[in-house]
Amino acid sequence: MSPADMARHLGGGLLSFPVTHFDADGQFLEGPYREHCAWMLGHELTGLFAAGGTGEFFSLTPAEVATVVAAAVKEANGRLPVISGCGYGTAIATGIARDAERAGADGLLLLPPYLIGAKQEGLERHIEAVCRATGLGVIVYNRDNAVVDDETLARLCERNPNLVGFKDGVGDIELMTRIYARMGDRLTYIGGLPTAETFATPYLTMGVTTYSSAIFNFMPEWALAFYKAVRADDRAEVLRQLRDFVLPYITLRNQGRGYAVSIVKAGMRIVGRDAGPVRSPLTDLSHDEHERLRVLIERVNPQAFAAAA
Repeated sequence: MSPADMARHLGGGLLSFPVTHFDADGQFLEGPYREHCAWMLGHELTGLFAAGGTGEFFSLTPAEVATVVAAAVKEANGRLPVISGCGYGTAIATGIARDAERAGADGLLLLPPYLIGAKQEGLERHIEAVCRATGLGVIVYNRDNAVVDDETLARLCERNPNLVGFKDGVGDIELMTRIYARMGDRLTYIGGLPTAETFATPYLTMGVTTYSSAIFNFMPEWALAFYKAVRADDRAEVLRQLRDFVLPYITLRNQGRGYAVSIVKAGMRIVGRDAGPVRSPLTDLSHDEHERLRVLIERVNPQAFAAAA
């Protein structure tokens, strides 16, 4: 699958990021991770993003990223594209890109460099270095301290045919409109605001045909039904599910800093698919928060508990 074909495939359906499984000491558990990937692949997905944000990329060493990606590639076995997380400074990011290619990944999700801010010129050089380090398709994640504008993105696309995707985690409607108006079908557009379901309907009108669902880790049927309602423009159903689950879920997620991953692992634990703790500096939900999430999941998706039983 060429980078362009891979990107088009991703844009045709729902994406998800498997969490990374750890034991009590924070060591990667390949067996349970692969079993979870296999379970996810039993549902309708168009892409699996291994060692991404929900997979705690930021807590993994570059060697661990390659190990996690290789495990996902083995389990996917060519059934769908596997995209590897990639990031940090340019020297580390290009190394991760090459390692991911050797591990069998089909593409890269280029996350923001660690901590530092940079001018457009610096971001352009960084992204281009990663594109030129590999033959894999590259998806730029516009977020936090790494926000490229439409002019920078256009120049990068002219010189780098393997730059095939744009994931938006900023929520700047004008910028997103400028990028889509300028780039059109040159890129596949992915929704990347947390929690992506909240913004799926308005983003669809701007060419963003897919998004990454962290909720898929513990409620795949619900996540797929929500995505299909978005694509069918069933606004009444989308609004009902936002009110019944997504917005209360976000309220609970916002109870603690860094809970975007913690709440997903809690959801998995609740439905009987324990992936272990989050790695520090993240922290797991408190007992009270865990129980509130249990009540929420049971109310909107009781079959998740039946499946676990």
